[in-house]
Amino acid sequence: MSDARQRPPSLMATASYLAAKTALYGSRRMEATLAEHDLLLGHHAIMCALDDFGPMSQQELADSLDFDKSHLVSRIDHLEQHGLLTRTRDRLDRRRHQVSLTKAGSALIDQLRPVAREHQQELLSALSAAEQETLLDMLRRVLAANDAVQRAGSCPGGRP
Repeated sequence: MSDARQRPPSLMATASYLAAKTALYGSRRMEATLAEHDLLLGHHAIMCALDDFGPMSQQELADSLDFDKSHLVSRIDHLEQHGLLTRTRDRLDRRRHQVSLTKAGSALIDQLRPVAREHQQELLSALSAAEQETLLDMLRRVLAANDAVQRAGSCPGGRP
């Protein structure tokens, strides 16, 4: 059923359906690459956040990625066991753990970054470069608006 004309028109008229289906195609591409390293998308997201922002507490990491804290711990455990990050007690607040990438983790992110860009180009190949930038800008605006709704506590069902 890859032909868009065979999909229910009522679903094809909803942004959430279109975004979810498109995200699924993008996720499948990256999942195959990550599986070669015994990683999942959540592991990759954690590593990207640490690469972008530097060392951070587990709570800051969970907030940054909108991950449930209980799920975050098992993902961090996995990455730590693979030598891709370290978790240490915060020197200022011993109740907190600081999480940071190891050299191996940074090297792997550097290796995965161009592959992720290539996957994105494949996913968005039906669009011109300008259209791709416009799409990303619009998605960022929609995400920011919905993040604000969630922070205000009016997101139905809690976390998206």
